[in-house]
Amino acid sequence: MNGATFCPRLCRYTDSMHFSRLPRPRICCTALPALLIGIFLCGAACAQSPAAVPPATPAPASSIPSVPAPVPANTTPQPEQQPATQQQQPTTPQQPTTPQQTTQPQQPAQPQQAPAPQATPQPAPPTAPTVAAPDQLEQPVQVSKPTAQAPAAIPPATTVASVPSYPAYGPVSGPHTDALGSTYIPVDSIIYPMVLRLYSMGYMDTEFIAMRPWTRRSLLHALDKTADDVTFDGNPEAEEILARLQDYLSDEAPGGNMHRGAVYGIASTYTRLMGIGGPVLRDSYHLGQSVYNDYGRPYSTGFNNVTGFSSVNEYGRFSLYVRGEYEHAPTYQGYSAALANQLSCIDEIGCSNNIGPFLSAGPNNPQATIPFGSTNNEVSTFALLEANLSYHVWGHEISIGKSDSWLGPGMGGGMAYDDNAQDIYSFRINRVEPLYIPLLSKVLGPLRYDFMVGSLKGHTSPNEPWIHSEVFSFKPTKNFDFSFQRSVVWGGHGHGCLDPTTGILTPCDEPITLHTFLKSFFSTSDTNVYEKYSRDDPGARYSAFTFSYRLPFLRKYVTLYTDSICHDDVTPISAPRRAAYRPGLYLSQFPHMPKLDLRVEASSTDTSTLRSLGGQFNYYETVQRQAYTNKGFLLGDWIGREAKGGNAWLTYHLSSDEWVQLEYMNKKTPKDFIPMGTTQNQFTVDVVKNVHRAIQLNAWVQYERWKAPIWKTGPQSDVVVAAQIKFFPKLHSNPQPAGQ
Repeated sequence: MNGATFCPRLCRYTDSMHFSRLPRPRICCTALPALLIGIFLCGAACAQSPAAVPPATPAPASSIPSVPAPVPANTTPQPEQQPATQQQQPTTPQQPTTPQQTTQPQQPAQPQQAPAPQATPQPAPPTAPTVAAPDQLEQPVQVSKPTAQAPAAIPPATTVASVPSYPAYGPVSGPHTDALGSTYIPVDSIIYPMVLRLYSMGYMDTEFIAMRPWTRRSLLHALDKTADDVTFDGNPEAEEILARLQDYLSDEAPGGNMHRGAVYGIASTYTRLMGIGGPVLRDSYHLGQSVYNDYGRPYSTGFNNVTGFSSVNEYGRFSLYVRGEYEHAPTYQGYSAALANQLSCIDEIGCSNNIGPFLSAGPNNPQATIPFGSTNNEVSTFALLEANLSYHVWGHEISIGKSDSWLGPGMGGGMAYDDNAQDIYSFRINRVEPLYIPLLSKVLGPLRYDFMVGSLKGHTSPNEPWIHSEVFSFKPTKNFDFSFQRSVVWGGHGHGCLDPTTGILTPCDEPITLHTFLKSFFSTSDTNVYEKYSRDDPGARYSAFTFSYRLPFLRKYVTLYTDSICHDDVTPISAPRRAAYRPGLYLSQFPHMPKLDLRVEASSTDTSTLRSLGGQFNYYETVQRQAYTNKGFLLGDWIGREAKGGNAWLTYHLSSDEWVQLEYMNKKTPKDFIPMGTTQNQFTVDVVKNVHRAIQLNAWVQYERWKAPIWKTGPQSDVVVAAQIKFFPKLHSNPQPAGQ
């Protein structure tokens, strides 16, 4: 092939990427890597400075008789406040104790009983006027009628003395005491719907909902910070969720004068039985998926099964999490050779009609992104879903191995990253606790950041590239947060190099080295054709932006959020008409129906201002043709390339971690990308029920009707019936005295 024949295809790439313009400085992309390094160093310095929260001033004991003001473990009660506490105790209803509660605030009571008669004529404590309480709280409380303050069904949560609370806003003081590491909570855990519901009710102000997963201790700190607000408001739904989450994390907070010590054991065992009737879609890069956000597990018509376990192991700063399972799926009847060849031509990976720079006689078989008929035999294998070793330092978890990631505020998918594909093996530095930086956080509030780099599998054009991802999330107010994310796919065998003299393209490799990584990490401007087809190619660059906002006057009901991503632009904000979006709205409770919630999300990767690019824009790149995939499944939103659709969920909560849910899903891929287009409609009924304190049943029925004329003539339908039993054994723990 000579330069004359190759140039038209390159020009098409140049036009779509706007290479004909002068190089644009990528200010945001430059800032992200530099900010990551600077903030990490600042975080280390800030962590060595005092970092504990000053004890909060308790409200007057006479104004809230049923909720004792919690006293931090490291704070001695003031003498003038103790008599009021002693007078209040006889009128407080007896509450059942939980592992999270501690009796330390009452220990100094005996030596303070002597001055009790002198406390009556004394004025209110000097700190009382600073409490801005509603008018009704200023009225005297009729302690002779305890029935007016009936005990709640769920015991009110109290501050755990052994868990240092992290500040949400403003500078901090005092020593940083929590140096314990902890494992990540898998993103498909039932914990996340519970926390997101609690957040949309107006609590969990210190949580960053667009950066998942969270560690066990970071979630514990957020719960500790919001416990008093939940108890004060008296919302039964919020109290029940809080109590259930605290019970889940009880091993992290033994209470009393003890700290965690070692925690280890089997966290869960599970088995999922799934039967599928009718043909299903299993091609997230082209036609669509019938089962999505499922770690890229295999599935097919017939009987499917996954049976596995997870293990939590924590000691000091170290933590180890392992999750493995046996997977079985019947033989999948994939595409014919003609259809596989046609899709390979669309992706320009090589096909029999000589399209693409790398010619071949057929559809470059096998390709993980194209389920070709002869490559989809019965699957019976063991898979490691997660396996990572972490070390906690200065509020960071530094880990190596396979770990989850979900970068986005929605529940239907994440534009930059979610659990639709298998996790990758990576090195990761994750700031798991909010960080306050002087001056910067005065404007942008506390922040978190996450860096990850690892290899991608299942690529053939080129083979074995790597990906790195950086994300920064800010919280200017407790009701609003936003984040910027950047991911780059670079390197690999068979990359392709263009001779600047002859204009001939030949296969070559871009090695994965520190030099090529730094070149990719600090890439700040557009590339020309010769740089793109060389060993100095910075890679396929994608930028994401998210925000979530609890709406005014509806802070405890409605959360508005949006997730977006763009290719080869600074951010979606700078090129909104070239970006892909997943906006959503979450109503956490209906008026007079607090157990009912509604979530609606839309999704589109079909940019409105560009002509159809045949799927060669979002999640695609002219060199990295299978860019945003791992083992054949999209790393980002399951909606795929150049498609539109969305989800809706209506959920009735039987309890904090039990529900009945109705879900609707729709997706349409235009005929400009897939000839004759595709359409999917799904209806799902999902039930989660605890059959025992430690045994949970999750069962669902899904009916799908789809059309993909390029593969099968006429409408098709399938039914999925599944049931999963999950057992949560008690973890072993060895609490230690706080002084040790």
